[in-house]
Amino acid sequence: MKILLIEDEPDLGALIQTSLAHHQYVVDWIQDGKTGWEYLTDNRSTYSLAIIDWMLPKMSGIEICQRLRAEKYTLPILMLTARDRMEDKITGLDAGADDYLVKPFGMAELLARLRALQRRVPTFQPDRLQLGNLRLDYGNNAIVITNPAGNEQSVSLTAKEFQLLEYLMQHPDLTLTHDQIRNRVWAIDSESASNVVAAQIRLLRKKLAEFGCEEVIETVRGFGYRLNSVHK
Repeated sequence: MKILLIEDEPDLGALIQTSLAHHQYVVDWIQDGKTGWEYLTDNRSTYSLAIIDWMLPKMSGIEICQRLRAEKYTLPILMLTARDRMEDKITGLDAGADDYLVKPFGMAELLARLRALQRRVPTFQPDRLQLGNLRLDYGNNAIVITNPAGNEQSVSLTAKEFQLLEYLMQHPDLTLTHDQIRNRVWAIDSESASNVVAAQIRLLRKKLAEFGCEEVIETVRGFGYRLNSVHK
């Protein structure tokens, strides 16, 4: 799952990004409102949630929320702010935020708020994602494979394997380009190699091949990859 974090405090932004990455979220961190707005509008299908600070340079978090909602963009938003008056909370929620977290806060509370948003917004993340004989198990960070006899085998995945397979399974039978996959599964500031997508696909295929699913992910030469809903 990919999250856009718009926070101008360097220490807090780095802490949030590191903590969320530890819990297998992919986080793009932007430090001003104008750039954050541009990332949101240019990558609407990329992010599952936005964490936005109220007071930002160039464009406030309130203005970002208002613009998103005016354009009927339903992306879940968690607003961060040092403002703790009831009137301020009402202003933030009325602007379009789905939840409101007052600074200072602990990372455990932030994670709990994200889980609460997940329960409240069904499209944020399902408990499981199924395609054919493959089922993603979010609770255990695994892929469950059902063989022809009906028996299930749970296979543990690394964070990147899970995020890659999730993205492919969310777009069955569609060819996704290298850039689309990289932009979704890796953060914008990651120092990943140019062949990181191909390398990760190879690792994931090798793991799936052990259970007879080596042809699930198809290479579309010169373009990208496609996950077939009807396994060959």
